[in-house]
Amino acid sequence: MAPELADQEDAKLLVLARAHRARAGSAAAAAVRDTDGRTYSAADVVLPSLRLSALELAVALAVSSGGSGLEAALLVGDHGIEPADVTVVREFAGAGVPIYRADTAGTVTDAVAT
Repeated sequence: MAPELADQEDAKLLVLARAHRARAGSAAAAAVRDTDGRTYSAADVVLPSLRLSALELAVALAVSSGGSGLEAALLVGDHGIEPADVTVVREFAGAGVPIYRADTAGTVTDAVAT
């Protein structure tokens, strides 16, 4: 059975990530919600000299905006949740933060917690 999003606030992350992915035309996008309820979304960055996953960049946006932690994260794309993504969320937000993954159609397919 596929995991379900915890609440409507997590469903908003899905909408944000899907919209960002479509706007950027990227393979993956992510959205995170900080402990103040602010949301950040990002797409993969792939340049010859810089590679950031969508989730790494969304976390970096939260950090650079003064966030002090995360309540949830969501990744949209065809690849799974990478160990590096779990690590970056855990380093910033600690243990117990849910990271959801949805396919490009918006169906949540798996979830892990930091």
